Amino acid sequence: MNSFDRSKHVYVSPDFDEIIKDTIRFFNGTPVYSIPVPERFHGTGVYALYCIAKSGIYSRFNLVNRTAFHIPIYVGKAVPKGWRQARQLSSLNTENYELNNRLREHSRSIESGEGVNSSDFFCRFMILEGKESDLIGTVEAALIRKYQPLWNTLIDGFGNHDPGKGRYEQAKSDWDVCHPGRLWAEKCQGVHASKAMPWMMGVGAGLGVLSSLTGMYISYYFDTPSGPAIALTLFACFLLALLFSPSQGILTRSRGQRD
Repeated sequence: MNSFDRSKHVYVSPDFDEIIKDTIRFFNGTPVYSIPVPERFHGTGVYALYCIAKSGIYSRFNLVNRTAFHIPIYVGKAVPKGWRQARQLSSLNTENYELNNRLREHSRSIESGEGVNSSDFFCRFMILEGKESDLIGTVEAALIRKYQPLWNTLIDGFGNHDPGKGRYEQAKSDWDVCHPGRLWAEKCQGVHASKAMPWMMGVGAGLGVLSSLTGMYISYYFDTPSGPAIALTLFACFLLALLFSPSQGILTRSRGQRD
């Protein structure tokens, strides 16, 4: 029996970081389209949605995306059918429209949702097929880490599907509470934890944009990776809110109780 040595189980690839950087560079150089994409196309891959709303709770995104699409509000993936069952590449490479269909589904969700309009949203995407399709989940995760999109990190549920008959006992997602209107979501009977979601959403949008801009500034001037810089800035903003929120902050609440 061998003695346990964790280091013998850790795989480190010297090329991994460069591969991810290369895919993100390619992704950020792809054309941007309105949603839904005007022409139907086939393929699978990774995509991002960008908001340029001039008014409303997401208007701050217009400040960073009006000249170039820098900060996504959502990042997602569309995988080949049979991907989770690890089917052979020959079966995965049959012509499909998973990525196109996913973007159209998101367009319908936005059109159905209250307070958002699909004309304020744009997308870019990267098609990954053949053996490169194995990178789909990895690239999606890397983009989410790098940009901390609001609808991935703070307002959950935008990418949810209809759970189906017999499964509507669950609560609505954060996104469906903020933007009611999806017909299947209205069937959900569970009680959502927060009644202050619209206020939280506005604060979250502000924090998301602030942390992204600050993180990019730190990354540029101090030569640090942008993903960790954005994440640390977001955490710092969250910590300040947790401590000093006027009504529910840990320090302000304890002071109010003493008074």
